[in-house]
Amino acid sequence: MANNTEVLKPWIVEALQSGGREKSILEVAKFVWEHHEQELRDAGDLFFSWQYDLRWAAQALRNEGELKAKDGKRSGGWELV
Repeated sequence: MANNTEVLKPWIVEALQSGGREKSILEVAKFVWEHHEQELRDAGDLFFSWQYDLRWAAQALRNEGELKAKDGKRSGGWELV
């Protein structure tokens, strides 16, 4: 499977584009699970680390200027720029 960050980045964007442009980290994780469960189950080691890797993918999106911390707080959730 491709780099976990690269796999998860579009799923984060997809989650944030559904029903608004900002969500808590928990809401994003729930969305990813509800829409990509089988892909995660089939992804080998990513199945065991995806929630941790989700945060690294979000950081990569922040570094690329596509995402910002919701309300300016790193743990408050994510928002598309």
